[in-house]
Amino acid sequence: MDNVNNTLYIPLYGKAKVSQMGIILEDRTAEKIWAENAVLLGKKSKSKWLAYFMAMRARVFDDWVRKMLAMDSEVLVLHIGCGLDSRVHRVGASGVLWYDLDFPEVIARRRKYYSEDVDYHMVAGDAAQPAWLVEIPRNRTAVIVMEGMAMYLPPDAMERMMAMLSQHFSSAHLMMDVYTNLGAKLSKWKNPVTEVGVTTVYGLEHPAAPLGKSQIRYVREHSMTPPELVNQLTGMERVLFRFLFAGGTAKKLYRMYEYEW
Repeated sequence: MDNVNNTLYIPLYGKAKVSQMGIILEDRTAEKIWAENAVLLGKKSKSKWLAYFMAMRARVFDDWVRKMLAMDSEVLVLHIGCGLDSRVHRVGASGVLWYDLDFPEVIARRRKYYSEDVDYHMVAGDAAQPAWLVEIPRNRTAVIVMEGMAMYLPPDAMERMMAMLSQHFSSAHLMMDVYTNLGAKLSKWKNPVTEVGVTTVYGLEHPAAPLGKSQIRYVREHSMTPPELVNQLTGMERVLFRFLFAGGTAKKLYRMYEYEW
């Protein structure tokens, strides 16, 4: 796999580690996949602080998807850039039409651990290109998750993808995490993805920036480190995590936005 695709092992490790600790996120699938297919990661990629953060980010996405499904069980769920993530199992999406999308080489690896059925489907394709959309039903209401992938799309590709989605689905709820421009600039030194060879990421300074002329509307910002999750840490770990990942400095680097149309 190429360097960007190899980044999927970083959140996989983090989710497996935290799940084993019994805090923040229960992800037995991540534990199993990591145990069977552990890869060599650098020191930054295996940081416990990053593991906590990855698990909290995933949990926030999970809780949001659960909320959307509770509002309308007839929606279609689309997870763009799914990697080896087990969200379809974590949120209890039985009976929900669900599509996990990633590059062909990622989906080929994913098929070793996941099986399709009448509701669950894996789609191979480049998110920024329209070809894969022929596999997704049109004119449905969709819940779209873009976790840990927006920062790999150049601004023109991001705007093109958002336009494609808004034209394909009659209505949708979408949530994604992004770097700010400052976060992207500092990524060269602080980001663990550099350990797997990724050298270029992109920032988003304003939530409306990727919307172009589409009908997509920005709704609100979400916290990736809500207090109820941070408080599952104890002692000095809780204090240091708040300083490193949950304070004002972190917000200048990394954000989470919700959209709808």
